[in-house]
Amino acid sequence: MSSHPAAFDRMLDAWHERDPAKVRGHLEAALAPDIYFVDPKNEIRGLDAFEAMVHAFHKEYPTAEFVRSSVIDGHHNCYRYHWEMRVDGQTVLPGFDVSEVDADGKVRQIFGFFGPLAAAA
Repeated sequence: MSSHPAAFDRMLDAWHERDPAKVRGHLEAALAPDIYFVDPKNEIRGLDAFEAMVHAFHKEYPTAEFVRSSVIDGHHNCYRYHWEMRVDGQTVLPGFDVSEVDADGKVRQIFGFFGPLAAAA
């Protein structure tokens, strides 16, 4: 099993936290203040924007959960891993992230992708 920074677990805790008052604490433990996050639906910078994105997600998908569906592989402070968004135990969106951590082990960049890649022709 691959080892990874604890920040990845704390970030996942924020996505699973149902008490809005506790989300920020998870994010502060996981993310650099200048976090940059981009995926097909979002491009945000900073903790405030990331927190707002998590709260908006919880409002839109109140029963959704994220699970890592692979080990976390990394080198040179960069990591990659697959995840799934599940609703009522069913995968509704698979995805893939590439993330970078800073010298303190906090996540400073996340590049997210939705869905599986098609096979090469």
